[in-house]
Amino acid sequence: MALPRILFTLLCALPIGPLSAHEYWISPEKYQVQNEENVRAAFRNGEEFVGSAFSYFPDRTPRFDMIVNGQTIAIPARAGDTPALKMRAPGKDTLLVVVAETAPSLVTYNEFEKFLAFTEHKDFANAKADHIANGWSQEKVKESYTRHIKSLIAIGSGAGSDEFAGLETEFVALTNPYDPDFDGQMQVALSYEAKPRADAQIEVFDRAPDETVSITKYRTDAAGEATIPVVAGHEYLFDAVVLRPFGAGDDADAAVWETLWAALTFKVPQ
Repeated sequence: MALPRILFTLLCALPIGPLSAHEYWISPEKYQVQNEENVRAAFRNGEEFVGSAFSYFPDRTPRFDMIVNGQTIAIPARAGDTPALKMRAPGKDTLLVVVAETAPSLVTYNEFEKFLAFTEHKDFANAKADHIANGWSQEKVKESYTRHIKSLIAIGSGAGSDEFAGLETEFVALTNPYDPDFDGQMQVALSYEAKPRADAQIEVFDRAPDETVSITKYRTDAAGEATIPVVAGHEYLFDAVVLRPFGAGDDADAAVWETLWAALTFKVPQ
């Protein structure tokens, strides 16, 4: 029994290079927990809101915090924890905001067309022209990427509000989906380098109670905000990506592009 467990731990520690174009999010086992109940959540990587779970390793996730009642506290996780988050609810009748950032990883696109398909999907119309103008190779395009993710979990009543956590790119929920007066209109603010990110694409993954997933796209307004209709009983992943040049491109083994992925998960109560 020991060998399979060791192999599982090693696999969870491996870089997630082949899945780099996929979403990465915090996946709670329950989005609403009772006071003093245990909170459990995994990191997941996949597509269309379905993915593999990954354990916690501090070298891959240098920031892993929670915000409770306006206080930011490091999550008491240990290397190899599965799921990544498992602890007693840190408060009563409050909103728990789980926050994580990953260390940089590298992915290589062996075909330029695959890189262009990714940039088109994530709404970067100028990527091809910029890549060519910079004289970068169209063979084995390398990209560095990081993840900047949050999740909203209700403890008891789930009273409270999200707040800016200082991530390089970040969603902040302007409404609380667990509030009894929530009207089904989820308002969020999207930032990059602590500034509003205007006219940016938000990809919304909506999982219904029957496990079917629908995907829609929205855009932020001039203030970097968006109002997105959501449905009771559904789980949501909001995803937004920043693409920017990375390095001079002189080293054939170095990344020439960098992506920063923001994600937010929550579930609307029945």
